[in-house]
Amino acid sequence: MKYDAPIQDMTFLLTEFIGMQQIQGLPGNEEFDADLAEAILEEAGKFASNVLLPLNQVGDQHGAVHENGEVTTPPGFKEAYQQFIENGWTGIDASPEHGGQGLPKVLHVLIDEMFGATNLAFKLYAELSRGAYHLLENTASDEIREKYLPNMVAGTWSGTMCLTEPHAGTDLGLLNTKAVSNGDGTYRISGSKIFITSGDHDLTENILHLVIARLDTAPAGTRGISLFLVPKYLVNDDGSLGERNGVVTASIEHKMGIKGSATCALNFDDATGYLIGEENRGLAAMFKMMNIERMTVAMQGLGLSEIAYQNALVYALDRRQSKAPAPRPDDSKAADPIIYQPEVKRQLLKIRSQVEGARALAAYSVLHVDIMEKADDQTVAADAGHLVALMTPVMKSFFTDLGMESTLSAQQMFGGHGFIAEHGMEQFVRDCRITPLYEGTNEVQALDLVSRKLTGATGEFTDRFLAEWLDYAQQQGAPDVVAALQRVIEATAWIRERHESDDAAVRGVATQYLRLFALTIIACMWLKMKLAAQDKDGGFYATKKKLAFFYVKQVLPETESLLAKITGGSAALAGFEVTDFGE
Repeated sequence: MKYDAPIQDMTFLLTEFIGMQQIQGLPGNEEFDADLAEAILEEAGKFASNVLLPLNQVGDQHGAVHENGEVTTPPGFKEAYQQFIENGWTGIDASPEHGGQGLPKVLHVLIDEMFGATNLAFKLYAELSRGAYHLLENTASDEIREKYLPNMVAGTWSGTMCLTEPHAGTDLGLLNTKAVSNGDGTYRISGSKIFITSGDHDLTENILHLVIARLDTAPAGTRGISLFLVPKYLVNDDGSLGERNGVVTASIEHKMGIKGSATCALNFDDATGYLIGEENRGLAAMFKMMNIERMTVAMQGLGLSEIAYQNALVYALDRRQSKAPAPRPDDSKAADPIIYQPEVKRQLLKIRSQVEGARALAAYSVLHVDIMEKADDQTVAADAGHLVALMTPVMKSFFTDLGMESTLSAQQMFGGHGFIAEHGMEQFVRDCRITPLYEGTNEVQALDLVSRKLTGATGEFTDRFLAEWLDYAQQQGAPDVVAALQRVIEATAWIRERHESDDAAVRGVATQYLRLFALTIIACMWLKMKLAAQDKDGGFYATKKKLAFFYVKQVLPETESLLAKITGGSAALAGFEVTDFGE
């Protein structure tokens, strides 16, 4: 098993695709430069390759263990986590006010990819903490922020997101967890939550649960949801840990993958909680964390695609099987490396061209998170916010689908060896399988895109966004990309025409529309990368241009069939009644 962090590609995105001046132009980023970015990325790559990757199969083999009400992580995880926090990885983009480094989020998202690629189960113990930190930083009272955030940034305390209940998955309006006011500013929280990532473990001194619950006076549905901070251990006024709160780990899930990560069922029994934000406004506050996590999950799919590609490439270069088409690389050999087989080469290039295009889309999108949060010009910040809203479901869904497609394709190249544990390819497939499911299934992301992001203010922005890229593609003389953008515009109009009159038809094409949109916007990223590489010498830039050509000719043509399905296939779906499935 190997992993070489794609540092050159990442620095290319920061310095040439985006341009360091654009990052430095945001308040707080003035001292961020290419040397600092490269140094941090290199250190992250070393930690990923030398510390996390060797523990990946260990975590899969041993798993997290729940005994006597306590959860222990796999061998080596505690030592790696201590090194993780000592190196400062928990505070990359956190505020210096709380002990963080205040670095751009566009840098953090690239680091995120490396850690998810090499040990997703380990990474999950810190992942929810970052989302919890940013939620509390934006929503909690000064007292809560001062009391809890420094330890979260230091990594000595971690965080979770407690939404799902046994009877209520995506439909959060059905939740039953109750909150009762104690009359002193605290609340008693009672109920059960399932599928809680890192809900309990032995890596941190305290775990801060962000729990959605319903007050007894609350209205029904999602409008009656409030958000509470419920620590595993209560925190005294002086910041020291007090008594154990009323939170008990009932069990951990036995999962298909990410076995080193503890996914817990938690019972809250009159646990002490602290209101975050306003009563009955908890879901709006929670969306801050959920959207961060959706982009983070997107990078999990991308990271697993990258490491699967790297290992499939090594195998394809080494594995000799059959003779290559003429001209053969070496006529004296009985067989040639399988990479000389056109189908193997095609599969490798399909993964790589999509991975590098998706990484560019991630950098482009998360740059706009930085712009949204830091830009002085409010119009610029608002437009950045619309772009982030538009891209969040696209990234989460497409990147994680890409993860499954890529890990399966890479596994296929190993033949029977891909099915056994020795090479690690089957673990990549199993670990990646959760990514299209959690933080809102990909089907839910597609519904969000067509129902919310194509209407209202974001819908108006989407029209401008597509028109600007269409103009750019025309200026660059890129007819294939122009045609794909015109397909997206046509599909968008088709959906809007039916938005109120035929909701079933709109919902029926949502997944296909998201894929059409994603494939096309990644083609736009390739246009921009090709321009950045246009007049540069060296193998790296030559390869970039070849990959851009491959993507446009071998991947982008799928948009033709997607448009045909969207505009011409709804009658076939509608015509098949539920009763036609039979008993």
